[in-house]
Amino acid sequence: MSNSSSMPQFLLLALADRRELQLLHFWLFLAISLAALLANGLILSAVACDHHLHTPRYFFLLNLSLTDLGCICTTVPKAMHNSLWNTGTITYTGCAAQLFFFAFFISAEFSLLTIMCYDRYVAICKPLHYGTLLGSRACAHMAAAAWATGFLSALLHTANTFSLPLCQGNALGQFFCEIPHILKLSCSHSGYLREIGLIRVTACLIFGGFVFFVFSYVQIFRAVLRIPSQQGRHKAFSTCLPHLAVVSLFISTLFFAHLKPSSISSPSLDLIVSLMYSVVSPTLNPLIYSLRNQELKDALRKLITGCFSEAINSPSSACYVPH
Repeated sequence: MSNSSSMPQFLLLALADRRELQLLHFWLFLAISLAALLANGLILSAVACDHHLHTPRYFFLLNLSLTDLGCICTTVPKAMHNSLWNTGTITYTGCAAQLFFFAFFISAEFSLLTIMCYDRYVAICKPLHYGTLLGSRACAHMAAAAWATGFLSALLHTANTFSLPLCQGNALGQFFCEIPHILKLSCSHSGYLREIGLIRVTACLIFGGFVFFVFSYVQIFRAVLRIPSQQGRHKAFSTCLPHLAVVSLFISTLFFAHLKPSSISSPSLDLIVSLMYSVVSPTLNPLIYSLRNQELKDALRKLITGCFSEAINSPSSACYVPH
């Protein structure tokens, strides 16, 4: 039995029943998406325009901003459309595409956060080898590997999930297409177990990344505390704490969303947690990274006051190659 013929569309979770609240959700989603587009767009432009930011650290931050934009653009527009037009449907093909792109950007983001942790570890614990370990070619290869990992993970999960026969209705119980909620509609035990196996492998990889984060930051904090000057310690901490905050927010919400006990699961809690890692986190990441980063603040100030005109007059400043 073909999924596409038996399941022409899915029903997404309605965020509210009252029309006034639906319109309120539309405006909230619009404000959040515009804030995310503006903040991440400014970071992309600042890193591309300011040659002082053409370093591995900001090269990976640029890629992270792309994944944040991708997450927002994958989930929020459909939620806005459903709230505005008082509907809750999404086509089978649209659901598959949404799941694929969201899994792609989320997987790539985790890989990039892992690479950025390695960047901070080398910069602080092995500064003499920084230029060798994180040269232009190495940075390009690591970024390409992060995107390729995201693509492969998304392809495997999407193909396996949508190969399952679905016979438990078409109501997903989530405001966007997500693997656990689609699996609840499956009536194939073997296919269900196969996807659960893939999810467990992914969870093990994420846990391995978490162990790497912990190990790296233990070494980083030990190295920072050995810096004799207070100014040096402050500068080192200011480069690490934003990344640590982003990683903590991302991993904690992602783990809680998919590994929480079923006894505490509820539709409202699932919705809040999914909003945290799919919408709130990509919106807050640019703010977290720029809050204590004077280099980025200066670049953004320069961008706002005339970076575009300078980029036109100086072609070399518009070309970005990390070094």
